[in-house]
Amino acid sequence: MGAGPILVTGVGGTVGGVGNMVLDHVRANGVPVRALVHHDDERAAALRALDGVEVVVGDLTRGADVVDALSGCRRAYFGMSVSPVYLEAATTVAAAIQEGDGLDLLVSMSQMTVSQMSLTSATESRQQRLHWLSEHVLDWSGAPVVHVRPTVFMENPLFARVAAASVQRDSTIRLPFGSARTSPVAAADVAEVIAHLLLAPTPPSRRVYELTGARSRDMNAIAAELSTALGRTVTYVDVPYEEWLEDDLKKADLPPHVFEHIATMARLHRDNRYDRATNDITELLGRSPLGINHLLSNTPAPQPQRRP
Repeated sequence: MGAGPILVTGVGGTVGGVGNMVLDHVRANGVPVRALVHHDDERAAALRALDGVEVVVGDLTRGADVVDALSGCRRAYFGMSVSPVYLEAATTVAAAIQEGDGLDLLVSMSQMTVSQMSLTSATESRQQRLHWLSEHVLDWSGAPVVHVRPTVFMENPLFARVAAASVQRDSTIRLPFGSARTSPVAAADVAEVIAHLLLAPTPPSRRVYELTGARSRDMNAIAAELSTALGRTVTYVDVPYEEWLEDDLKKADLPPHVFEHIATMARLHRDNRYDRATNDITELLGRSPLGINHLLSNTPAPQPQRRP
């Protein structure tokens, strides 16, 4: 695998905490980690207290910071939260790798929607477009990149905040998906796949891994799974899209860029764009993907909305 630490970015992310879990897997295998954090806060202090972790503070859109973070590393994970500057960060990483001293593997977070996109497609969110462009920039740069494309995280606000709120309130899943099918994947599975690739003796031969849950099913089937897991009946309510935006998603109080992304994901779900199932997790990890019970045991209960 080569000498030097593995660089892990995105350790301050919120959706699923993939970066943090990647860091934990790498540490557990006795490999030193360099964690790139955006803010020198209490989370950075907690990382510094861990054996085998070097913390560097920097911004993925600043070339000098990325060059410093990559210095001496042979492998790296690039991922960050949903952000309008995602493409700028990916381009900066690509340029820094070109100027570097021999990175042999970059594992880059992407998303499954990219596999169904083209230069002229116009139905996706701006964030999805940024992922599509970022993949192209990294490929064009000649970086030794492997793209990991999850379908949709179980921990995505669609499920873990918006739908979870209605499950807690009245045992319903309120989403505008119609009869479409979906295959959410656990962030823990995605993180374990990334760590598996980073820790492999030699870089993988494949350039893309598409990660899904164990099977694709409609929301009535997911409601049945939740009913079994919770010990009470949960039903799916197919809400008209515009009504759902106004009555459900707006209450999540998301930043505009994130709101547009989640709203688009809901619309694409209704168009059956997430009806995907692959065996990549099983083939890489030797086990089946985690099920809905994992989400229930690892997601804090939604907090009641505070009225003005």
